Amino acid sequence: MENNKTYDLAIIGAGPAGLSASIYASRYKLEHLIFGASQGGQMNEIYDLENWPGEKKISGAGLISKFVEHVESFGAKINRESVASISKLEDGTFEISCAKNFYKTRAIILAMGASYRKMNIPGEKEFTGRGVSYCATCDAMFFREKTVCVVGGGNSAAVVALELTDFAKKVYLITKEEKMSAEPAWLEKIAGNSKIELVKGTGVIEIKGETKVEKVVLDKAYNNQNNLEVDGVFIEVGTEPGVELAQKIGVMTDEKNYIKVKEDMSTNIPRIFAAGDITIGSNKFRQIITASSEGAISANSAYKMLKLK
Repeated sequence: MENNKTYDLAIIGAGPAGLSASIYASRYKLEHLIFGASQGGQMNEIYDLENWPGEKKISGAGLISKFVEHVESFGAKINRESVASISKLEDGTFEISCAKNFYKTRAIILAMGASYRKMNIPGEKEFTGRGVSYCATCDAMFFREKTVCVVGGGNSAAVVALELTDFAKKVYLITKEEKMSAEPAWLEKIAGNSKIELVKGTGVIEIKGETKVEKVVLDKAYNNQNNLEVDGVFIEVGTEPGVELAQKIGVMTDEKNYIKVKEDMSTNIPRIFAAGDITIGSNKFRQIITASSEGAISANSAYKMLKLK
């Protein structure tokens, strides 16, 4: 169904970047739409968040509910439709196509976030949902008093390993590097947790089992063996930006498919901005606080372009 109304702004994505953009857009009196099939994205999978100012400890889901409440307090509503395509019209506006509806807007903020990167090793796909997981918050309780491994060496891997100790009897934390890249605060907690065993300098090259995960195969021996018997594998090796919509309309990305933005979060296409985990912004420091900041900047830039010229 064609919606004949032309909005000032459309925000695609309902994570911290998109919701922060909406809060500022509302304050700037920009008539806008927010598209988000799910609210919060990866934030919903964060067990404990300890670096959001004003909150000593809060779950990702708890924080995103506060974001949504704030957004809705200004009268904005989140459209649960999935965006199928974006096209530029002859009058310089954009048409956003969903399954059944079409929307017209003067400017766009792309804030689709990122999805979990796959390892693409034998057994990974076959055992997804049968021992292989990308979401500890979703699946940790299924491994009560069992042995699991976490693959990865960054902050997310460290946090997941600690979360799993609330349920599992043993957690192997496997990283290819000899030194993890996680923040010192997380490394200190890992070192003080007797349930976590750090396996450094080796990687997982295969996941094996009959009907469910039974072991992982390492590329270098650990304690004179290349196999570790585990009941679950939690993969935390980074994310992939959700930029397919952006690339189809010609938005420029870098060699890793993250959207190139200027300081004002504008892209190479006039009136299209980007914010959050899909951009190269904030020195590529992809955190909730930087995503929120980029969302605010993008809304400010859209306001200046639409209302102050």
